Amino acid sequence: MSIYQLYELNHAALAPWRAVADAARLTFQNPLNPFSDTPFGRSIAAAAELFERTTRRYGKPEFGLTETTIDGKTVAVHEEVVWEKPFCSLLHFRRELDKPRDDPKLLIVAPLSGHYATLLRGTVEAMLPEHEVFITDWTDARMVPVSDGTFDLDDYIDYMIEIYHHLGPNTHVMAVCQPSVPVLASVALLSEDRDPDLPSTMTLMGGPIDTRLAPTAVNQLAQTRGTNWFRSNTIMSVPFPHPGFMRKVYPGFLQLSGFMNMNIDRHVTAHQEFYQHLVDGDGDSAEKHREFYDEYLAVMDLTAEFYLQTVEVVFVKHLLPNGKMTHRGRPIRTETIRNTALLTVEGERDDISGVGQTKAAHALCTNLSHDKKQHYLAMGVGHYGVFNGSRFRAEIAPRITDFIATHGTGRGNGARKIATNGATAPKPEPAAKPAPDRLQAISGIGPKIEKLLNAEGISTFAELASLKPADVAKLEKKLGFPGRIAREKWIAQAKSLASK
Repeated sequence: MSIYQLYELNHAALAPWRAVADAARLTFQNPLNPFSDTPFGRSIAAAAELFERTTRRYGKPEFGLTETTIDGKTVAVHEEVVWEKPFCSLLHFRRELDKPRDDPKLLIVAPLSGHYATLLRGTVEAMLPEHEVFITDWTDARMVPVSDGTFDLDDYIDYMIEIYHHLGPNTHVMAVCQPSVPVLASVALLSEDRDPDLPSTMTLMGGPIDTRLAPTAVNQLAQTRGTNWFRSNTIMSVPFPHPGFMRKVYPGFLQLSGFMNMNIDRHVTAHQEFYQHLVDGDGDSAEKHREFYDEYLAVMDLTAEFYLQTVEVVFVKHLLPNGKMTHRGRPIRTETIRNTALLTVEGERDDISGVGQTKAAHALCTNLSHDKKQHYLAMGVGHYGVFNGSRFRAEIAPRITDFIATHGTGRGNGARKIATNGATAPKPEPAAKPAPDRLQAISGIGPKIEKLLNAEGISTFAELASLKPADVAKLEKKLGFPGRIAREKWIAQAKSLASK
């Protein structure tokens, strides 16, 4: 019996106990239960929820992006599939605009490394106001029947080229982490062919272009173990009754185990704090924990051929920086890239793709002029902060928007730019309200309170930070939580986030 089968058996065996735990939680949270509002009742309910959450299998999350704010107005957003293959769908976040806008087409290439594309929900949300956004939505390999064929790194590059052709000219591509290598390779192929659908700009973020530079623990593991070790120890067959029965895969639960073991102390502490938040009745903090781990613990399987080829090409033999990478026997010639402007973004504290690994793309594009190259190192930012969170929204996203506006050509690339540190841009129109911040970044503010604050006209860190004592007292009275703003230091947190 394989480890995958044991995993499935264990999950099935725990199903009755999860049901009992969920029933216990509902019982002790019922307002009619006299114990529900006691420390004992909350402790039982908290323990039951913790057990249920740590033993469940998390399904694919939803993007849930139903609106955005453009020029101070709320605009409805609809998610639609515009291109589809067995292993990937292309999603378009269509904005219901009153008047047409000449915004650039932005293709966000999500990583195929275990998590779903919804991990980039914040990335999509930040880019929606200024761009026509598309994203690759990769399919869980265990859900793809064997009859649909294989999927390897060459197929990945083929998919990228097909998507470029589907979107047409003047598209801008943003690769987050793992896709940096196949995206750079696909752009090189189109450049050599002088393809009219060549992307105008290419943004590579926290990607493993050359993992020999500042190698991380992940890079060192691949280098020391070698491809054969991964083939022998991580590749398994999808068990019955999944649609992909008998397909060889790298299981998502193994990938998740590796992710969590890198920072196991942090995850244990987070779950201990979650339990305490439930006992204390701090629903907002508990909800933030749920939101994060509902996404983080949702993982998918990768095809064995794609995973092993990626390990071999990117992490063991470093074929792209060595000039030896091929696509179906055809050499990848990055020196042919002359017209696609290149922006690379790295995080100083990235423990997955070390500093310099993504920037290495500039050295490979030897015939790309200096004015079409730009690099940004985000100080104090970790791997996930490169493409999500307050620092991404405040520092990185505006730079990407400005880079796209600067180097875009033709329709879909107006002259409008967003100011970044050290850059100049036209002053915003007086009627335009600043883009809203995600107030949930402040400890103690959950989705419900964020909506209440928005309803009171507070949608940015700066607005919250500027509240006077009288405003605070009035707000607390109106919202029904006296003393909470001071106790949880919302103002101090907002000032800190607004200054970043």
